[in-house]
Amino acid sequence: MKQIIECVPNFSEGNDLTIIRQITAEIEKIDGVKLLDVDPGKATNRTVVTFVGEPEPVIEAAFMAIKKASELIDMSKHSGEHPRMGATDVCPLIPVSGISMEETSAYAVKLAKRVGEELNLPIYLYEQAQPNKERSNLSVIRAGEYEGFFKKIKEPKWKPDFGPAEFPVRSGATCIGAREFLIAYNINLNTKSTRLANSVAFDVREAGRVKRVGHAVLGELVLDANGEPERIPGKCKATKAIGWYIEEYGVAQISMNLTNYLITPVHVAFDAVCESAQNRGLRVTGSELVGLIPLKAMLDAGTYFLKKQGRSLGVSEEELIHIAVKSLGLDELGPFDPNKKIIEYQLRNLEDEKLISMTAKALAYETASESPAPGGGSVSAYAGALGTALGTMVANLSAGKRGWEDRSEYFSTKGEEGQHILKKLLAQVDEDTRAFNAIMDSFSLPKGTDEEKAARSKAIKEATINACVVPFEVMKTAYSALPLIDAMVNEGNPNSVTDAGVGALCIRTAVTGAYLNVKVNASGLKDKSEIEGLLKEAEDIFQQTEKLVAEIVKNVEGKI
Repeated sequence: MKQIIECVPNFSEGNDLTIIRQITAEIEKIDGVKLLDVDPGKATNRTVVTFVGEPEPVIEAAFMAIKKASELIDMSKHSGEHPRMGATDVCPLIPVSGISMEETSAYAVKLAKRVGEELNLPIYLYEQAQPNKERSNLSVIRAGEYEGFFKKIKEPKWKPDFGPAEFPVRSGATCIGAREFLIAYNINLNTKSTRLANSVAFDVREAGRVKRVGHAVLGELVLDANGEPERIPGKCKATKAIGWYIEEYGVAQISMNLTNYLITPVHVAFDAVCESAQNRGLRVTGSELVGLIPLKAMLDAGTYFLKKQGRSLGVSEEELIHIAVKSLGLDELGPFDPNKKIIEYQLRNLEDEKLISMTAKALAYETASESPAPGGGSVSAYAGALGTALGTMVANLSAGKRGWEDRSEYFSTKGEEGQHILKKLLAQVDEDTRAFNAIMDSFSLPKGTDEEKAARSKAIKEATINACVVPFEVMKTAYSALPLIDAMVNEGNPNSVTDAGVGALCIRTAVTGAYLNVKVNASGLKDKSEIEGLLKEAEDIFQQTEKLVAEIVKNVEGKI
């Protein structure tokens, strides 16, 4: 899985679109980064920019944007309703997929150090990137704002983490940090009453409601020892919520910010609102996602609702998303397009999925055409995908078999395993063709000068090694499906034993075909020392596959 992070810098300019465009242009120059949103605010005189990508391109884009903002924005002339301390006021990094918070924080520190040293700007780390928790809160760091920082920065306890302890008049200072992904999420009620919606919001938000004696609204406040109002905490941690009425839709909503969806996932917040609404004589009719959502949040929701339905979890990613959308009612107020609403899907290169996006008929005809690719390597990966799909099918049928309820969870887990392998093999269908095309491209490089000849030889070698690695990975992935298929032959629904047997034969085709590709591509290398270990392991996998598939087929024949 690719490591993907989101960056949401806030720039202290919300009126001059020329300045904003110059800043965002710096972001768009960086390969591997996708600009998702630019949201200028006139009253706040502030623009929130959102972009995503792999970590290194993202922090490069962030650096260039911070640099350009420091050149274009004059903080001595800035005014706005939002608290601020610099041209780039804050720049958080947010883990989206394939990366931990600790790793994301390390990238934030790397960016902060570079900005401080190369741009000579005072930089403060905040939230998860700040090791000193006494100064990790953004509002605490920013207290005093731009006007007060000329004095504040001279205090020893407010020395910047990076950069000079001098406050630049023009650019001010910047906070760079790491935080969890914030999901803006609204839940619709069958009422127009803001009062009722707020009652539900107070039930679920972490801050809850103030404690009163007698009447919940008019009763006297209960105060603690310090004279502060006591609170009755809400049901959902890391959740902010308020009720409001949306005239456009004619309904009241619970407007929520899930500040850490790993603590309170979308589906947990949804169910909490459903419970509170029902207790108050209301009904949830659907919900609305504002902005984007990580793929994991949608898959977790789909898995949660499938479990509630007692169904097998061995379904495709697309099916999990469909279940999540329908269960949460995300399409009540308008169509929900996963390609536009899920961050990882925004970053997908559909060209990388050209073959597997075809119909079965189109893929067969594409293979049969005069083009040398897709060829045996891609077909081997696809055969493995089909074999794994058959094993997964048997697991799902077994999970739903009447009388086998006590083993449903076991078969559901097996189905999930199969889906993970299947997804990887499908990706390898296109990957093998790309590896072949890379070899062809390397041979077409110029070879006039000695330097060009050396570069061409190096490119050919690297592409050839990769063309060995890719089918080798197909071998390993396909081979990893055999334990699943073996279990389904021996333990699965007996009515589908031959389906599992055919799956085993497909896996043998996949492993054998990929093995032949490893060998033929390796033959193009004069020096095979770099892949000696790979060749030996490939031989072992091939031999083990032959042995295991023969045993599986024998067991299938015995059962029929």
